[in-house]
Amino acid sequence: MTQMELVHDYMRDSRLRHGLNALTQQIYGFDFEAWVQDGYFEGDYIPYSFVEDGKILSNASANRMRFMQNGAEKHYIQIGTVMTSESHRHQGLARKLVEHIIETYENQCDGIYLFSNLDALDFYRKIGFQEGLQYQYALKEPVVGSSSSSRFQPVDRQDQQVRQKYTDAVRSCAVHGSLEQLNKFGLQMFYTAQLSNVYYADDIDCFAVMELSDGTLTLQSVISRAHIPIHEIIARISQSRSRLTLGFSPCAGDAALFEASAFDGGDVRLFYWGKELESIEKERLFFPLLSHA
Repeated sequence: MTQMELVHDYMRDSRLRHGLNALTQQIYGFDFEAWVQDGYFEGDYIPYSFVEDGKILSNASANRMRFMQNGAEKHYIQIGTVMTSESHRHQGLARKLVEHIIETYENQCDGIYLFSNLDALDFYRKIGFQEGLQYQYALKEPVVGSSSSSRFQPVDRQDQQVRQKYTDAVRSCAVHGSLEQLNKFGLQMFYTAQLSNVYYADDIDCFAVMELSDGTLTLQSVISRAHIPIHEIIARISQSRSRLTLGFSPCAGDAALFEASAFDGGDVRLFYWGKELESIEKERLFFPLLSHA
């Protein structure tokens, strides 16, 4: 039997990556292999894992996140995919990995944050993370927009030209929020590579990612090369809804269109390490839904 060892930054090692993917499927129920094979992984997701006899026993990942936050560029680390195989729980492995990530990055970034499942809140409190509060934005109806008759239409998922146009736009996207991820390509494509909730308005050359649930339409992200005022985007949304919320915090110039309310996170909670991230609550911000790792 080999000794347990700590390995990291191994996503291009297919053997270790497959082991991580197997544990991810077991714990979280999703498969990221296609995301890697399709070229969407670009190095910002860095796993830290304990491995023994070639098997991944426990993992915590550091995600390099670059944000434009109210005009200032911030470099954060988001911790994600914290998990341990059932056979090796209650040995402190995940805590060691999280603490290792903190020690590695706390002097190299503006802050460290994560989203915790409700059953792990005490785990992060004991490590020393602070609980944070975000603000979600809901549209004040009605909004008067452009007189254009153009509307967002679902994209053709089989159209390779549209797919290429979308991926190119993601890579060179303008800022549409007061907390906008700049290196969004990997995570945006993780969530939207199938184009199932992606819509396009040709007259403004803009994509919108939207999801309708129980009468609430969530505008999850806006993807265009040029900045477009959000009232122009909303005016082109034809989906029937009783409420429209944003999956991001709007730019200052668009904020008057929305009601901001404290958001507890639903089934997850925001935790942070470092005083810089106190700004999320102070500035009434919301981490984009499609930036969650």
